[in-house]
Amino acid sequence: MNPVEISPGLVVRGVSVPLKLKDFKLIAFDMDSTLINIESVDEIADAVGRKAEVAAITEAAMRGEITDYKESLRRRVALLKGVSMESIDRVYTERLRLNPGAAKLVAACKAAGMTVVLVSGGFTVFTDRIRDQLGIDYTRSNVLEVEDGKLTGRMVDQPWGDICDGEEKRTTVLQTCAQLGIAPSQAIAMGDGANDLPMMAAVGLSVAYHAKPRVREQAMVAIEQGGLDRLLEVLKAN
Repeated sequence: MNPVEISPGLVVRGVSVPLKLKDFKLIAFDMDSTLINIESVDEIADAVGRKAEVAAITEAAMRGEITDYKESLRRRVALLKGVSMESIDRVYTERLRLNPGAAKLVAACKAAGMTVVLVSGGFTVFTDRIRDQLGIDYTRSNVLEVEDGKLTGRMVDQPWGDICDGEEKRTTVLQTCAQLGIAPSQAIAMGDGANDLPMMAAVGLSVAYHAKPRVREQAMVAIEQGGLDRLLEVLKAN
């Protein structure tokens, strides 16, 4: 179905608007370049002078040009070897910001009784803080291995696997829906990169936020201007 721009920078495809917020029970967010303004792995790499090298891999992965996301992340994390935890803390305090409208959208979803999930190919050193800051209910992301206060260039295996990639995002969203006793059609997934497409395809409403072309083209809602809270122009409270 052809996309329809319902207001400047807000495009819908295959859905009739407005939708009702109360018809949805869960919303899942990507973190990097969706909830927050940076690609965290790129900014960590800047501490060892390798931002350009890492960012090039990140950009290719987000455009979907690298099909093996796990391997691309391992390559990038290996380049972070030696970064201190102090440098990571500086990334959080000096560079990381919530994207416009993030707090407003999360608050509106929670006020409507929705479960809020953060699923990220990024790292717990950031997702845990974003969770606490926004009151997010559940997170899944990757754990950087640290020895003597510095990154080893590896990640720590988790019970569910080694890396949160696109398929793990999808699995997490579907498992959370099952645990809550809701249908996937009652869930929303919001992201910007190719590794968000699996979860976006599994839910009732997919939302692209300032996304890569491939993601915009497949999303039911595309926010191309303004903040995350523009989703509330599509989802009415009553």
